[in-house]
Amino acid sequence: MAAASAAVPTPVSRPHREVLIVFGALMLAVLLAALDSTIVATALPTITADLGGLDQLSWVVTAYLLASTIVTPIYGKLGDLYGRKRIFQASIVIFLAGSALCGLAQNMGELIAFRGLQGVGGGGLLVLAQAIVGDVVSPRERGKYQGVFGAVFGVSSVAGPLVGGFLVDNASWRWVFYVNLPVGAIALGVIAVALNIPHKRREARIDVLGTMLLALGTGCVVLLTSLGGTTYAWGSWQVIGLGVVGLIALACLVPVERRASEPVLPRSLFSNRTFSGASAIGFIVGFALFGATTYLPLFLQVVNGATPTESGLELLPLILGLLTTSIGSGLAITRTGIYKPFPIAGTLIMAGGFWLLSTMGPGTGELTRSLDMLVVGIGIGMVMQVLVLAIQNSVEYRDLGVATSGATFFRSIGGCFGVAIFGAIFSNRLASELAKLGAAVPAAAKAGHVAPSAIGKLPGSVREQFISAYADALTTVFLVCAPIALVGFGLAWLLPQLPLRHTVETSGVGEAFAMPKHPESLPEIERALSTLAGRDSRRRIYEELAGRAGVDLDVKSAWVLARTCEMEPVAPASLASHYSLDEGRVEARMGSLADDGLLERADGGDGAYMLSDDGRAILDRLVAARRERLAELLDGWSPEQHAELAAMLDRLAASAVADHPAAGERGRERAVAV
Repeated sequence: MAAASAAVPTPVSRPHREVLIVFGALMLAVLLAALDSTIVATALPTITADLGGLDQLSWVVTAYLLASTIVTPIYGKLGDLYGRKRIFQASIVIFLAGSALCGLAQNMGELIAFRGLQGVGGGGLLVLAQAIVGDVVSPRERGKYQGVFGAVFGVSSVAGPLVGGFLVDNASWRWVFYVNLPVGAIALGVIAVALNIPHKRREARIDVLGTMLLALGTGCVVLLTSLGGTTYAWGSWQVIGLGVVGLIALACLVPVERRASEPVLPRSLFSNRTFSGASAIGFIVGFALFGATTYLPLFLQVVNGATPTESGLELLPLILGLLTTSIGSGLAITRTGIYKPFPIAGTLIMAGGFWLLSTMGPGTGELTRSLDMLVVGIGIGMVMQVLVLAIQNSVEYRDLGVATSGATFFRSIGGCFGVAIFGAIFSNRLASELAKLGAAVPAAAKAGHVAPSAIGKLPGSVREQFISAYADALTTVFLVCAPIALVGFGLAWLLPQLPLRHTVETSGVGEAFAMPKHPESLPEIERALSTLAGRDSRRRIYEELAGRAGVDLDVKSAWVLARTCEMEPVAPASLASHYSLDEGRVEARMGSLADDGLLERADGGDGAYMLSDDGRAILDRLVAARRERLAELLDGWSPEQHAELAAMLDRLAASAVADHPAAGERGRERAVAV
């Protein structure tokens, strides 16, 4: 996740239709990868009824989440080294292969292994799709397109459980994975044909040893929490061995990262109080969120008798509450500049919501369940957006990209631990409750081989006891979530409240859901500055530039001067035709600028104009004024200390003064020019 120093290449100008086609394919890929972190939730009860292995249920989620989290920084570096198109295509192929194999799995072990393979591909889809947008879209438009990715990520949170439930009810749980194949094939074909990115190999070092140690350490600890007390006794050599290997790997990670030129997670970040605190809270949020969304469908289907589709619908209050407060808190923070109260209130509400979930039982009504889930969603949503904002607001420029990636990493790892630990709690408690029932419960039911739809066929007294055992086991999971959320509540009070940087104001839905990003600082800053600069109308930009530069030039004349520089030598008729303007008015404006000594006739006698030395000096002053304004928006990140920042400011300043208008902005440009 280390930040790279390579400059961001200027995208090649492309027809708008081509950009939309490529972006559509990228969006399909992001949708698939995002859906697969949630789509299995409502299918898990049916999967375990078919394949068995109820005690391994958590790993169907954890394998995908852990694999996609670990490989994300590697894909970013591979894209820099070998070309993003090629690596993106490889990630689609890996994802589709994993999807096909998941659909063919004959036991839980196979399914878990293939989910890990699917996650290896999914991690590349998420991070490379956003990086490719930077290759095909101008900085001024990049924020808008990447914001759509964030919206897709949010929609997938709602659609995942619904789609999964619908496919289980109307086809088979295997179609939860097979549905990826035609959609992914379309994305792969479009990318192969329509995406052309000139590849210039950029320097990047992959921290192979650090990545391997991180994967080994986290994998062993997650396995330990999942298998301990269920598959193996806590004192068994298998569990002890996993603990020892995990601790050794994580201990070795510290000196390895200290020596790495581009570490996966720089040790210096942890000296930043905001990063450490926000990462810890993010871990807890991921812990609670994935734990709730994994086991709530099981409660709804087994205890309340809902179908997979109905359980997906019943999750909507949680997801909609999360969406509403995630976006709403972000908007409120950008208006007020105050972010600390949100994680404090959110973690407290989240703890209360999980306590409410822990009081549910077989007789709890649908309205009560919905309100309980809504409370949990509201609490989680108030925290998710804020953590990324706080981290981006506190770190140095060189750490911006890697710190943003770090926020995603800790939330995802928290989800891995949450699902695994809650799985162990659930399995242990369920085994204990079912053991009390003795021979009253069929052996197949104890092994998890009973579909939710078949529970109603059990004898009356057995059915009630069986459902009660599941309810007690699952509500124990929710009850454990409550004090964990209170730990986050305590940590939230320790977050420093710092003045809000302008660049943080551009964070959107993507940050709210902590989408994985390419771990470089420069693209993130360029996107933020371009978004801030784009909020002003073109007329206002020119008025501001003229005032800052001390230039006695009206808005229309400044626009024509910039356009002439862009196209020189250019005749009035050519300029008017290019921007669909009135030729007579353009000729009059250019003649006036020539009278003032800012334009002069070009050689050739065709009536074309070019900038005079005075005109060029005036334009240089306008560009310098724009650069000065952009530098102010950096809020203390000094371009004098970072050559790549200085080059970016030069590029953006020139673009703001003399950039081609986008098709949708032509009318606004004409209003300035005529």
